Amino acid sequence: PDGGVPQPVGTAPPRDGRPPEVAPLFEQPGVLTPRGRTVLEPSLQYGYSSSNRVALVGYTIIPALLIGLIDVREVKRNTTTAALTLRRGLTNRLEVEARVPYVYRSDQTVSRELFTGTATERAFETSGRHIGDVELAARYQLNIPGPEGPFYVAGLRIKSRTGRDPFEVTTDCQTRCVGENVTGTGLPLELPTGSGFYSIQPNVTALFAADPAVFFGSVSYLHNITRHNVRRLILNGERETLGDVKPGDVLGFNFGIGLALNDKTTFSIGYDHNSVAHTEQNGQTVPGSVRTQLGTLLIGYSYRLSDKKTLNVSVGAGLTRDTPDVTLTVRVPFSF
Repeated sequence: PDGGVPQPVGTAPPRDGRPPEVAPLFEQPGVLTPRGRTVLEPSLQYGYSSSNRVALVGYTIIPALLIGLIDVREVKRNTTTAALTLRRGLTNRLEVEARVPYVYRSDQTVSRELFTGTATERAFETSGRHIGDVELAARYQLNIPGPEGPFYVAGLRIKSRTGRDPFEVTTDCQTRCVGENVTGTGLPLELPTGSGFYSIQPNVTALFAADPAVFFGSVSYLHNITRHNVRRLILNGERETLGDVKPGDVLGFNFGIGLALNDKTTFSIGYDHNSVAHTEQNGQTVPGSVRTQLGTLLIGYSYRLSDKKTLNVSVGAGLTRDTPDVTLTVRVPFSF
């Protein structure tokens, strides 16, 4: 009656060539920004982690008897990151992004040396607040699939070192932090807000719609660029030469599923995993540095407040020992 072309029975309606929308869990969004459209996304992320470490300094006569010191150390970390992200669609298949974070960190460390004639615990608390590492990114939709095919999106992210450098904050050591004449905790008196290294991260994301669900996943590789002639700041303004330092590269993947609950709300659950290689100093593996596995279970939802504004909330729970215990992220993207 409306004069439109009838849709054949058993044929799926044509898609507009854009990836399906899901509640975002990871850094890269599930939908590319249309040509000429701009998205401004303020976000707030809070992370908490705690760890216990027992260090044995001495030697054993028999497996049950230790001659030396036992150092018990408990560390609690709180990190809050407020960020402003700007995305712009250059074409219907290409978007660019800039992200500027501001980081506030606080660490509380409680340590106790047993068998030293004292039962006193030593508390060490420090914090830091400053701009974080600014990031630039670009994403390109590789294909326009048929009714049953997946979408593929390739991305490239570049991270700067605009945050406060971990080698520029004062470390609680006198003369040096390694080797002989070591005095102090070896902990920073003010926490850094950046990694201190430039890095580049290519990634590929796949999205597959099976109404009412959307399956998604991605693979990425983060390469940290070696920094030469690094010198660490210690007490009394002195510098300890570290030489060439290269943090381990990171191989990551994630996957999940998103469900549309109604025309305004979507729910997502996913898993994110990163494998961090060991750190190298002057071409050699740093003693005690090993490959680290970081696994996080993520749950999120998205609610469309209006045609141009959406509320996204996600919660992450650490599944491995080195992963933050909990991460809470709130994003409110505005499009115009």
